[in-house]
Amino acid sequence: MNWPVPTSTLGWIIFGLDMVLRLIALGIIPGNRKPSTGMAWLLLIMVEPIVGFSIFLLFGRTRLGNRRIARQRSASAAIRERADKLPLSFDTSRLPPHIARVAGLNQHLGALPLTGGNEVQLWPDYAGVIEEMAREVERARSHVHVEFYITAWDEVTDPLFQALVRATKRGVDVRLLFDHLGSRGLPSYRAMLRKLRDTDIEWHPMLPIKPLKGRFRRPDLRNHRKILVVDGSVGFTGSLNLTEPGYNKPKNHRLGREWVELMVRLEGPVVGGLNAVFASDWYVETGEVVELVPVFGEPDIRPDELLDVPCQVVPSGPGVVAENNLRMFTTLIYAATRRISLTSPYFVPDESLLYAVTTAAERGLDVELFVSEVSDQFMVGHAQASYYRALLEAGVRIFQYPAPYVLHAKHFTIDDDVAVIGSSNMDMRSFGLNYEISLMLPDPHLVTRLREVEDGYRSISRELTLPEWEKRPARTKYVDNVMRLTAALQ
Repeated sequence: MNWPVPTSTLGWIIFGLDMVLRLIALGIIPGNRKPSTGMAWLLLIMVEPIVGFSIFLLFGRTRLGNRRIARQRSASAAIRERADKLPLSFDTSRLPPHIARVAGLNQHLGALPLTGGNEVQLWPDYAGVIEEMAREVERARSHVHVEFYITAWDEVTDPLFQALVRATKRGVDVRLLFDHLGSRGLPSYRAMLRKLRDTDIEWHPMLPIKPLKGRFRRPDLRNHRKILVVDGSVGFTGSLNLTEPGYNKPKNHRLGREWVELMVRLEGPVVGGLNAVFASDWYVETGEVVELVPVFGEPDIRPDELLDVPCQVVPSGPGVVAENNLRMFTTLIYAATRRISLTSPYFVPDESLLYAVTTAAERGLDVELFVSEVSDQFMVGHAQASYYRALLEAGVRIFQYPAPYVLHAKHFTIDDDVAVIGSSNMDMRSFGLNYEISLMLPDPHLVTRLREVEDGYRSISRELTLPEWEKRPARTKYVDNVMRLTAALQ
C-alpha cells in the first residue's frame, strides 16, 4: 500500500497520529470483544483513524462508572442471598432435562430461581393492558413499582397515572423509573415532567446523560426493561412501552402507524423476582434500599388465566455477566426437536444466534420468524434485512407483519415445551448494551396460548420468499450491508 507523503509539519503530525492510533487500536480493540465486533471497530479506525478512534471513545466502551458498578454488584449479591428464600421454588426434576439445565444456567447467571405456583395471563390488547394495570393500582395498599424504557403521560396512559396519583393519596409508596434518553425522545416528555413534579410520585430517570453535572457515559447504554408491580403480589412485564400506540409522534399518526405488543400479567412467587429487579435498578439509580414485603389481596377469578405455571425471571444487561439472555436463547434453540417460532421486531443476531437459528432449520425443524414489513428504524431495519438471505437459504420461513403497524412484541416458543416473553429483542444491542428482562415459562399450556397469538400474526402476515428477496435493487443491498457493519459496533 502506498501512503501519501506529507508536505508540511502539520501533515507529518497528522500522519504520525494516524499511525499511532492504528497501532494502539490493534492492541486494544480485540481485547475481550467478539471477533465480529472487534473487526468492525478496527475497520472503522483503519479507514479513518482520528474520527474512528473518537467514535470508539464515545461508543466503544460499556463501562458504567465506579459508583454504579459497585451498587449493581451489591444489588446482585442481595438478590442472590434472598433468592433461596423465595417461596415455592420449582422442582426442576419435573421438567425435561434440557430445560432443567437452562433453568440452572439462568439462576447461575441471573441469580433468580425457577418458581412454581404462578398464575399467568397473556395480554395482546395494547390499551386493555394499560387499563388493567390501572385497575390493579387502584387496589394497591403498600407499594407500586413502575419501570418502563419509554414513559409518557398522554391520553392512553392517563388512567394509569391518575391511579398512581390516587394511590399516593392513600399512603401507597409509588416509585417510577423511566429511561432518560428513551423517554426524552417523545414530544410529550417535558409535559410529563411538569405533571410529575405536581404529584407525590417518587420518580427518577435511568442512566441520565447530563454532561454539565458530570453524569456522562456511552449514550446508547440504556435500560430497556418494562415492569409494573403492585404490592409485590401482581406484576406485569413484556414488550409494551408506557405511551399511546403511535408514540405521540405526528408522523406515525399520519401514517396510521401503531405498535403491536404482548404483555403478561402475573401472580405468585415470580412477582417477587420482578420486584427484586426493580429494587436493584432503584438502588443503582438512587442509592435507596427498598423493602420488598408482599401484601396479598383477594384473588380474582380470571377465565383466561393459567394456574400453577413455572416461571423464571431472567435479568440481563451491562451489569449482569455473560449476556445471559443470549445464552438462554441459543441453548433453547439448539435443544429444539420439532418447531421454533420467533417474534422479534429487531432481529440483528450475532454469529452464535444466527448459527443456532439456521442450524435448526438445516436440521429439518419448522422454524419461523415474525418481523414487521417496514421497520420504524432506518439503520436497524436495513441491518436486519441483511440477514434475510442466509435465513431463507437455510429454510427459515419469514413472515412480515403488514405495514403500517410495527410488530413490537418479543417472544418465542420451542416445541410444545417452553416459551420466553419479555423486553429483549434478538439483536446485538439487547444482548450487550441494554438492560433487559425476560421471562422463561416451561409450560405446555402456556405455549399453546402463545401459539394462538402467533397464529394470529401468521394469518395477516405475508411470507417472504427467497426469489422475491433476490430481486432487490443493488443499492438496497449495499445499504443493508453497510448498516450490518454498524450494528456490530458495540
